[in-house]
Amino acid sequence: MLWPQHRLALQVLGWSAATPWSEPWRWWSAAWAHLNTMHLGANLAGCVVVMTLGWVADLPRRAAWAWLLAWPLTHLALAGQPGLALYGGMSGVLHAGVSVAACAVLLRGHRGETIIAAAVLAGLAIKLALEWWAVPGSPGALTHPPGWAMAVVPRAHLTGAVAGLLCCLALCRRGAG
Repeated sequence: MLWPQHRLALQVLGWSAATPWSEPWRWWSAAWAHLNTMHLGANLAGCVVVMTLGWVADLPRRAAWAWLLAWPLTHLALAGQPGLALYGGMSGVLHAGVSVAACAVLLRGHRGETIIAAAVLAGLAIKLALEWWAVPGSPGALTHPPGWAMAVVPRAHLTGAVAGLLCCLALCRRGAG
């Protein structure tokens, strides 16, 4: 969702450092507020990737529940992010989705699939590490990629991936299809 007055959408729906506990609905709604059209487009492309991954892997319903549970947990660590007053977008939630999908496939245990799932998780871990250390001397700092006109929040990506992995491990049993 991108409102024409995107700053208003961010103020109404976005995660807010001032109200993380008094307005907990924002832990879900933050994913629907985007800062600009490019941000929305990137997140929609990420949705297509996660949807395709889940469809091709024929993930169990428990994986969808794990992703839903990881959604608010993704925003849990934002309270400690220096310099972040408002947050919007679904990139952290999408990282949770990739983590859930790969973990669910690993838990299913089919040989060929587990190799691919392990490679996806390894790629995700490398991406997260590169993002986390993108600002020398400031691990996890907000980054400002050229051309984006907004900050990227590595903490949301890392928290999403970890929340997705933990929720999948909690809800998806080994060998369950």
